Amino acid sequence: MEHDAELKAMVKEKYSAIANQDKAQNLTSCCGATSSCCGDDVYNLMADEYDGLEGYNPDADLGLGCGIPTAFAQIKPGNTVVDLGSGAGNDAFVARRLTGETGKVIGVDFSEAMLERARANADKVGYNNVEFRLGDIEHLPVAGNLVDVVLSNCVLNLVPNKAKAFSEIFRILKPGGHFSISDVVLWGQLPEKWKQVAELYAGCVSGAMQQYEYLEVIKAAGFANITVQKEKPIIVPDEILDQYLNTEEKARYKQGDVRIMSITVYAEKPVSPCCAGSGCC
Repeated sequence: MEHDAELKAMVKEKYSAIANQDKAQNLTSCCGATSSCCGDDVYNLMADEYDGLEGYNPDADLGLGCGIPTAFAQIKPGNTVVDLGSGAGNDAFVARRLTGETGKVIGVDFSEAMLERARANADKVGYNNVEFRLGDIEHLPVAGNLVDVVLSNCVLNLVPNKAKAFSEIFRILKPGGHFSISDVVLWGQLPEKWKQVAELYAGCVSGAMQQYEYLEVIKAAGFANITVQKEKPIIVPDEILDQYLNTEEKARYKQGDVRIMSITVYAEKPVSPCCAGSGCC
C-alpha cells in the first residue's frame, strides 16, 4: 500500500507540472516542466492526432494520450459518459459533441492543476453539461449503475491496482453499459531498469502489463464481449533508448523480444448478473 501511495504521488506531481504547459511545450520537453533533461518526450511517444474530430478543443489537448477511444466508444445522444483521467478535457469535449446537450460528461482526475485547466476550458466553450471531479480511479466519485459509457486514454496504466480500477468501472456502469479504453501493454518482458525510472512510469511505459494479463484483469472484473478495437506498436526513438539501455540491451529490444503496444479495448457490463472471475453465469 505504501508503494502504491508513492507511485500515485509521483504520477500526480509529474502530471500537475505538465498541466501548466501547452502541447507544443510537452512535445519538446523530456519529462515535463520540472525536468532538467532534454530530448524527445516519453509522454508524447504514443499520442494520436485529434485534428478534424468534431468537438476537438486544441486548448485541451496536451498530447498525452495513446489512442482516440471516443472514435470507438459508440457514444449516443443523451448518454452519460465518464472520462477517467480526464486531464485538460480533450476526450471529454469530444465525447460531449457526441452525447449532445441532452447527455452528460463527467471527467475524473486526481490532479487539481489538471482539473483547474479543464474547468477553464469548459467555461471558454460554454458547456454546462460537462463536469470535472477530483477523484481517484480506484475510488471513483460516481454513483453505481449510472453511466452508459466509460472512456480512458492512456491512464489506467498509471493506476497501481488495476483490478480495483476495473471493478470501479464495472460498478459505475449501467447493466448493458460499456467502456472503450486506450492504454499501453507489453508483448514480452520489459528491461528491469525501465521499471525503476519515474519518467517512464508517468509516461505509461514501465507500468505496462502484458496484453494477455491486462485482458484477464478485465474479464475477472466481470466484463463480457471484450474486444481489442485497435492496436499499434509504439516506436521508441533511439535518443530515448540511449538514455536507459546499454548497447546490448538496445540491440535486444530492437530484435523484437519486447514490444510496447497501444491498444484500445471495448467491453460490456452484462445486463444479467455475472460472476467475477469466471465469465458470465
